[in-house]
Amino acid sequence: MEKLQYISQGFTQAEQEFNIKNALDNGIQWIQVRWKNSTEKELIRLCENVKKLCSEYKSVCIINDHVKIAKEIDADGVHLGLDDMAVEAARSVLGETKIIGGTANTFSDVLQRINESCDYIGLGPLRFTSTKEQLSPVLGFDGYETIIRNLREKSIEIPKIFAIGGVVLDDIRRLQQSGIYGVAVSGQITNQPSMIGAFRNALYQEDMILQNG
Repeated sequence: MEKLQYISQGFTQAEQEFNIKNALDNGIQWIQVRWKNSTEKELIRLCENVKKLCSEYKSVCIINDHVKIAKEIDADGVHLGLDDMAVEAARSVLGETKIIGGTANTFSDVLQRINESCDYIGLGPLRFTSTKEQLSPVLGFDGYETIIRNLREKSIEIPKIFAIGGVVLDDIRRLQQSGIYGVAVSGQITNQPSMIGAFRNALYQEDMILQNG
């Protein structure tokens, strides 16, 4: 599974598509379409267009929250918040081959997501971010390290956890050293899409260093 996700930004369909196309042109291989202030028709049009783009670029297309839309456009999967459709219900709609990710903020949330057999967990926020309303309590690096340590102490296999929420390039090393699998980035990639290569290099180089001891 890809280690870098781009969570889309933009107040209009044009802004969303512009930012997503920029990310794809700069090498992103995983898009999560997230557009909270749209109508359903606008969101469907955006998702249809992004799915076509992602197919052209051979990139993964995940839809935030909307299982029905993900099904309609044959997206690669869906990302579910804690208050969204249950993972089991989404799986019954989308099928076994689609990717289903789930949000978590606490150790208890992580255990819930593991029990639900999510394909990956978006754990956060790392720090305050203005891109999300009703932000959950900030974890900070210590929060991630504590959750991973608790999983290890209980001999629970570490799932594919993506750090999310204000993540920037300089955070990669400490996050991966704590046991985090990857990162989901919005702001820094939207503002500086040319940094995607640096993000990917940092994630995969650090991963090799950790694997080789």
